[in-house]
Amino acid sequence: MSKKPNKKPAARKSVKGRSWLGLLIKLMLVGVVVLAGAMAYLDAQIVEKFEGKRWAIPAKVYARPLEIYAGLSLTDKRLSAELAALGYRLVDKVDSVGQVQRKGAGDFVIYGRSFNFADGREPAQLGEVELANGRVQALRDGKGHDLPLMRLEPQLIGGFYPSKNEDRELVTLKDVPPLLVSTLIAVEDRNFYSHWGISLRGITRAMLANIRAGRFVQGGSTLTQQLVKNFYLDDNSRSLIRKLREAPMALLLEMHYSKQEILETYLNEVYLGQDGSRAIHGFGQASLFYFGQPVNELNPAQISLLVGMVKGPSLYNPRRNPNTATERRNVVLQVLADQGIMPQSYAEGWAKQPLGVSDVPLRSKGGYPAFMQLVRQQLQQYYDADTLTSAGLKVFTTLDPYVQHTAERSLQDVTAQLDKRYGKRLEGLEGAMIVTSPNTGEILAMVGGRDPRFQGFNRALDAHRQIGSLVKPSVYLSALEEYQQYNLATPLDDGPVDIKAGDGTRWKPQNFDHQSHGMVPLWQALAKSYNQSTAHLGLAVGLPRIAQTLQRLGITSQIDAVPSLLLGAIDLTPFEVTQMYQTIASQGFYMPLRAVTAVLDEKGKPLQESSLHFQPKQVVDPRFMGLVTYGMEQVVNEGTSRQIRTVLNPDIFAAGKTGTTNDQKDSWFAGFTENYLGVVWLGKDDPQPTPLTGATGALQVWIDMMKGLQPAAWQPALAPGLSQAWVDSSGNLTDQDCPGARQLPFIPGSEPKTFNSCHSAPAAQPDDDGQQRSWFQRLFGG
Repeated sequence: MSKKPNKKPAARKSVKGRSWLGLLIKLMLVGVVVLAGAMAYLDAQIVEKFEGKRWAIPAKVYARPLEIYAGLSLTDKRLSAELAALGYRLVDKVDSVGQVQRKGAGDFVIYGRSFNFADGREPAQLGEVELANGRVQALRDGKGHDLPLMRLEPQLIGGFYPSKNEDRELVTLKDVPPLLVSTLIAVEDRNFYSHWGISLRGITRAMLANIRAGRFVQGGSTLTQQLVKNFYLDDNSRSLIRKLREAPMALLLEMHYSKQEILETYLNEVYLGQDGSRAIHGFGQASLFYFGQPVNELNPAQISLLVGMVKGPSLYNPRRNPNTATERRNVVLQVLADQGIMPQSYAEGWAKQPLGVSDVPLRSKGGYPAFMQLVRQQLQQYYDADTLTSAGLKVFTTLDPYVQHTAERSLQDVTAQLDKRYGKRLEGLEGAMIVTSPNTGEILAMVGGRDPRFQGFNRALDAHRQIGSLVKPSVYLSALEEYQQYNLATPLDDGPVDIKAGDGTRWKPQNFDHQSHGMVPLWQALAKSYNQSTAHLGLAVGLPRIAQTLQRLGITSQIDAVPSLLLGAIDLTPFEVTQMYQTIASQGFYMPLRAVTAVLDEKGKPLQESSLHFQPKQVVDPRFMGLVTYGMEQVVNEGTSRQIRTVLNPDIFAAGKTGTTNDQKDSWFAGFTENYLGVVWLGKDDPQPTPLTGATGALQVWIDMMKGLQPAAWQPALAPGLSQAWVDSSGNLTDQDCPGARQLPFIPGSEPKTFNSCHSAPAAQPDDDGQQRSWFQRLFGG
């Protein structure tokens, strides 16, 4: 009887096969779960960042906009410089925004850009500006009708950047030329509108190229994959792991969002070069950086260059590698012709054009560090660091780029001349300048040192120096407020001073010329900056009174009421001195110096409106300030600053005061015209003596700056509440035609009581109304 075959081994094999199959199924299930989890994680990442705060947008800081209106003080040179800085293109005939046409001397046709100003968006506007004699004579619109106002968009002067140091100007699809979108797709991803985030054809093509090369030499990435790499993945390598993450994320991105949303995000994310230490992201910022124009004004050649740079921003940098950049641009233009986007003749024509790249923006070379430091200080009162660097604020400031550049050039040129003249005696000479608008307290310019791009010590804000004779207007103001006792004609003793100071030493100030001048009228003592007469006057008025006047004028630093205060033994910064003279120049109105006028949030909504605007406060009676201003005008006309009159038009009002400290360690000048108040300091950081006085140093910088600014001719009217009378050198009333007679302003009732006529007939006597009439007028009437 035969045995039955043994089936157990087959059974064992079947069991073993089922166990492997089960394990495989389990592994597959685990893999599915893991993959599903990974996809869910990636999906959450995609949605969270895309729908949240996509970028840390730096605060953009703008200069003041140039507001043009009939009667404005404006020169041909200044308007031309403003338009050039804004990237306006000179053309034979204006037909689009961002263009300017010169019809003749002083005649500009400007097609202004649309801009979201602090008080709302203004549309693009065509205007014709006629200039003559340093003023706007007429302003008309495109139809020839009178135009009340035309505003040019402000210059971008800097920003406060996030930790990643990325800079971008956000744009929407409607902001960019359609040709830019067409060019980008034609060059980078011609199947963009048909794929689902990845291109199998592109991947296959790239894989074959990489196999042949034995390394990664080509990518098959779509625009969507490029966006995933730049927007979500920190790893910029060409590794397989990154590619494995990139593809599913691209698919997920396409599942959630439209092609338009993906494309718009790409336009703002793509890396296009470096602005110093800052990375340029997006076509909006790249257009401003490379061409100085908004993206909507780019021509086909410029568009082709930027799109060509996507492949290699460093390699095709048009400033560093213009020949390589030109070749790449022309390749892109030919692609447009090959794909029928542009006629071949057009492509060849644009390929012959120069690159048209603008100069490196000044903000890329350091910008205006002294002014930006003040802007940051004032903004930090309202915003934390994260808001300043990532919330996309738009900050509008008071900086006038033309005034700033003029001030910088004057400080550099004049100090270089002084170096040459005095040699080693001036080794280490430094300086600082501040220019403001006398009527508003707005800071138009700030220079922190001879190197205006230096990011370090800001002397305009932080250099505490004795101010010397710049303190004297406060001494004379304190006296003139006691108008029953003092007026501009009051004789002052300019004899020697010798008093015992609080520490037991003797205080014996001398005049700069080491001479005493006897009895001098009050106005002359101020104009000639006599130390001895100022000391006598200040001691008579009282040191506490002088200190209180300085505080009213805006000084917040500690003031020691000691005799040496009368001659400027007080340490102040140029900023504090400017605040003091701002109150003087504004005829007694105190207004804090300000650098910021408005702040808009990312959506263009104004912020901190009430906090940024200060209502001027009258702290000194304008009548008394008018008297002091007369004395300071005589400083310019015949005193220590009389050199101004040899340079500036005599019809230009100017008033000011020089300042020199002990051993000539500090050279100061503070002066103002109708439009500008300028404060200049020169000295060494040590500090060490110099050969400079206020007149031979700081005044020279001020004069050079005013020559460049060309202030308009203007003479102020007599302050309301003041009368005028003729006096002689002894401070007595006299007749107008008498030798040495001078017409001075007075508070009515404060005129001298004594008359001294040069005629043999009886001298004129004052009427009850305080007006002076001659004996002939009194006898026969009139």
